[in-house]
Amino acid sequence: MTAPHNLQELHAQHKAEIIEVRLSAAKQNSYLGDAVLGSIDGCVTTFAVVAGTTGATLPAGVAIILGLANLIADGFSMAASNYQRAKSEHELLERARAVEEMHVREVPDGEREEVRQIYAAKGFEGELLEEIVRVITQDRKLWVDTMLTEELGLRLQPPKAGMAAVATFLGFCIAGMVPLLPYLLPGLTQSLVFPVSAVLAGVTFFAIGLLKGRVLQQPFLKSGLDTLMVGGTAAGLAYLAGVLLHGVMA
Repeated sequence: MTAPHNLQELHAQHKAEIIEVRLSAAKQNSYLGDAVLGSIDGCVTTFAVVAGTTGATLPAGVAIILGLANLIADGFSMAASNYQRAKSEHELLERARAVEEMHVREVPDGEREEVRQIYAAKGFEGELLEEIVRVITQDRKLWVDTMLTEELGLRLQPPKAGMAAVATFLGFCIAGMVPLLPYLLPGLTQSLVFPVSAVLAGVTFFAIGLLKGRVLQQPFLKSGLDTLMVGGTAAGLAYLAGVLLHGVMA
């Protein structure tokens, strides 16, 4: 019963109108990946601070100060790095477009031959190949776009640098704030603060992993458990470092 159902769903996903919507969506930039990356880093680094201060038996106030400082500074640093990455991608595209436009203008026969060889490598030949070359090279923008994507492997619509930075920063701060919440809420005893923080961080790691699985189209459960393991390992190392440093400083 499962196979026919999956086959029926597969056919439904390949109707003309569904394909049109899917291809249109594929051309749009999604910033979920930036948010997921920021979230993983935010929760890992902030919980590592909490675990390290706990391992060193430092006061809760130290965990709050270091955690918040880490949240702001590292979040901004990661967002700025992602901003520069996206901006560089735009600059690379602009430079490459200028070069390809010059090539098309100055050596059109050579650029036509490049188009011909690109599509010959895809299996086209004869009159069909020549027709493809003719259609592409009669439209200057299509011609240049083809060289950018097929020859240089560039994206024609890179992500917006500002949006990538904002998504990264928000993901970092929101997820990174979770391990600190028990330290900021009144009513929890000193013995309960860190265990509650650990539970909240574990749930956050697993939830981020589920989102990562969606972004990367991986099995949700495996992605969630992998992220939980990475976060737990980082926290364990930070806790161990705190214990060792406490022993050295004592």
